[in-house]
Amino acid sequence: MDRDEANFFNENNDAEKGANVSEVQVSHEDKKLSSKPSKDKLSKAERRALQEAQRAAKSNKKAAASGVAAHVTGKPTEASKQPPQKKNVPLRTSSVPVSETKGGNQPSEKDKKKDIPHPRMQYDDKSRVEKAKKRSVVKQTEVRNRVELFRHLPQYEYGNQIHDLESKIFNHDSVHPAVYKVGLQYLSGDISGSNARCIAMLCAFKEAIEDYHTPADKIITRDLTARLNSYVSFLSECRPLSISMGNAIRYLKTRITKLPSSLSESETKTAISSDINRFIHEKIVVADNVIVQQAATKVRDGDVLLTYGCSSVVEMVLVYAHEHGKKFRVVIVDSRPKFEGQGLLRRLVAKGLSCTYTHINAVSYVMHEVTRVFLGAASIFSNGIVYSRIGTACVAMVAHSFRVPVLVCCEAYKFHERVLLDSICANELGDPDVIAKVPGRKDVNYLSNWMNKENLQLLHLLYDATPSDYISLIVTDYGMIPPTSVPVIVREYGKEHLF
Repeated sequence: MDRDEANFFNENNDAEKGANVSEVQVSHEDKKLSSKPSKDKLSKAERRALQEAQRAAKSNKKAAASGVAAHVTGKPTEASKQPPQKKNVPLRTSSVPVSETKGGNQPSEKDKKKDIPHPRMQYDDKSRVEKAKKRSVVKQTEVRNRVELFRHLPQYEYGNQIHDLESKIFNHDSVHPAVYKVGLQYLSGDISGSNARCIAMLCAFKEAIEDYHTPADKIITRDLTARLNSYVSFLSECRPLSISMGNAIRYLKTRITKLPSSLSESETKTAISSDINRFIHEKIVVADNVIVQQAATKVRDGDVLLTYGCSSVVEMVLVYAHEHGKKFRVVIVDSRPKFEGQGLLRRLVAKGLSCTYTHINAVSYVMHEVTRVFLGAASIFSNGIVYSRIGTACVAMVAHSFRVPVLVCCEAYKFHERVLLDSICANELGDPDVIAKVPGRKDVNYLSNWMNKENLQLLHLLYDATPSDYISLIVTDYGMIPPTSVPVIVREYGKEHLF
């Protein structure tokens, strides 16, 4: 072997060693990159881009090493035949996936606004109150002596414009006469109770839809939804809507928007009326029957059952248990100013039940002989808070201190996904004059001129919030559940588009 051939083989070996060293260096760098912990969690697209960059750097170093050998031998290698790859591959540093940056799955601003819940009307906002007064149909006078802590709630003197509204009942174009009549009954207090108010509202809507005719340049589903919005605004002016009424309105609007556009006007009105009838039958009538049958199983012979106020579902439970031969006694606790328990007392005594009547200030005196407490509810929130007539929380707390089980009977359509922590943010104020006077006792009506006293404010709350710790069981048409299982009912109702 001559000297030139020896030099050639030495140079070739050195090139191969250099290539091996570069591969080892690249592998070490790959290990460093792979072993280096990432501060931010990368998306799938970012990890793919990082791997492509590492492969490109590795192939570039291999090409550089093989280029030395090609220069020595004068023959192109396989690596040098391949087209050169880009050295600088930009890495994605943001945490947004590639598909979202192109606008593929990114929600629009209109969809984002739909997800945000509509803010509740704050009546301490003067500008918004003035705008609401201009649009309102019911012109009511506001209470002069407001309680500072509850200024965000609507505070009106109810019943001042009833006679004026009755004269306009058939002369108003924007509100149907059936809806007008129901609003007057809300305003005067002739219709009370969550179920009764909801049924009256739906029946009025049904009558208004039957008399509805689509304008020539309107689409029936859109124009009908706008008409319902005006009806709802009028009813809320007469009295704030209950949770059950809000759920029923949301259900009805959802059914209207899902109707196919190929239907004629008569077919559309028939379908909506059928949906209203189905809601009343399934969610109220059938639900009450299921609750009654389940709650009656908790009544045993010799029990002393206590109830507060007048709940239609609780009344049905007591009558059902009595008709099936169970022997028990009922303690009815009542309170001012409506004394709803007196009507319940008369009906139960007429049915042959043994009853005891007392006021709420004596509830701790009679609780020692009570075995179970049955209560109604206007609504139940997602955190297990029971929203019911004022005084319910007091009765439940006294029963809890005496270790008496408290059962709440409530239909599932009254459940709400919102969370309530107190009875201040969401409540309803009644007429202060009602609590300022004692019926039948003119000699003790010392607050007859309370509005002329600037340093005196009267607070008449209609509802309170009972914490879930004082509730033993909730009887619904889905079954008997603890307060911690309320979100399950809310989720099931969400599938039916009620919320």
